[in-house]
Amino acid sequence: MSRFRNWRIVALILALALVAAACGDDEDNSEPAVTEPATVVDLAVDAGDFTTLVAAVEAAGLVDTLTGEGPFTVFAPTDDAFAALPEGLVDALLEDTDTLAEILTYHVVAGEVLAADVVELSEATSVQGDTIAISASDDGVMVDAANVTTTDLLAGNGVVHVIDAVILPDGIVLPEHGGDMGDESMDESMDEEMAEVGTIVDVAAGAGDFTTLVAAVEAAGLVDTLSGEGPFTVFAPTDEAFAALPEGTVEGLLEDTEALTAILTYHVVAGEVLAADVVTLTEAETVNGAVLPIVVDGDTVMVGDATVVVTDIEASNGVIHVIDTVLIP
Repeated sequence: MSRFRNWRIVALILALALVAAACGDDEDNSEPAVTEPATVVDLAVDAGDFTTLVAAVEAAGLVDTLTGEGPFTVFAPTDDAFAALPEGLVDALLEDTDTLAEILTYHVVAGEVLAADVVELSEATSVQGDTIAISASDDGVMVDAANVTTTDLLAGNGVVHVIDAVILPDGIVLPEHGGDMGDESMDESMDEEMAEVGTIVDVAAGAGDFTTLVAAVEAAGLVDTLSGEGPFTVFAPTDEAFAALPEGTVEGLLEDTEALTAILTYHVVAGEVLAADVVTLTEAETVNGAVLPIVVDGDTVMVGDATVVVTDIEASNGVIHVIDTVLIP
């Protein structure tokens, strides 16, 4: 980000110098040359770290689209990201242009979404049509399972954010490829990658906004359960949500593990229920056994008396949706 600001300062200095030169020569009334800003494709070509992406865009026949007026937001995998795919898969995709185009357009969002906007989102609809999950934390921003490594590379028709992995839409059928790693190995690789993300308990502990929730889970003896295979969907109250309870409530619950367990399991649903699924529901059965009502009103989703404020924080054994109120069964 600071490098971009430096570029703007340099550009401003150069612009002022041109104006000063023009004013100093009254006899020179010629208009200064205007350089057309690069498109997102030009930017990728010039950067040199996206040769595979550019080749894929060309093979899929998307050059004209991505050099159009836009604006577009492109989450651009580096050459290293493509190289991390199973051996032979890139070559197979370059031959299967329909699947390739579907994957590439999953990396593109209509409109110019700058980094300051991305961190406020929990998801974005791709040009391909599916929803990309977005999660922001103190460690950075993730789109699906990819880390955003560089932001706000501005082009004349949009913006590029660099990511360290190729992201795939749900249900995509990959072409057969003759490398040593088959689809089964790819699934195992993705499982290992998700394992690095950590379980629901690990993610909550690492986020820093759920210290009371984590302490409660430990006090209720639920760490092993929520670190198990799952998958689970957890509606996670923040520390502020617990602080809003009547004075002494949290301390009392930490002593009454039976009541604490009943409350905590009321926040958990068996299975992975992503935001796109939640908004289609009117209720969900919790691990506690009680039914949790769900109400959708425009962009607002409520579960019980709580508002969902962040969605689709992925863990290796499920997903977390952040809520602003502790739910009481």
